[in-house]
Amino acid sequence: MFNWQVTATTVHCESADDEVTIMVYRDGSVKCTGYQKYHKSAKNSKAPVKGTGCTGPDCPSAMQYREKLLAEQAKAKGQP
Repeated sequence: MFNWQVTATTVHCESADDEVTIMVYRDGSVKCTGYQKYHKSAKNSKAPVKGTGCTGPDCPSAMQYREKLLAEQAKAKGQP
């Protein structure tokens, strides 16, 4: 799909209330460090934990970054 292995960006995630890194792999799959960090914490704790609203790779920030990359890739392919 892409000419690269992985690309990443760091953004402030509202759900995690922290900085997270979103990684998009060449096959289009997405991973987020916020999900890895806060989703697990929320499962193991009865107290409210920041990031409990984390939706993982389907979050709007991750999807927006992935779509941006797809658009850039399509634009690059359209150029001679």
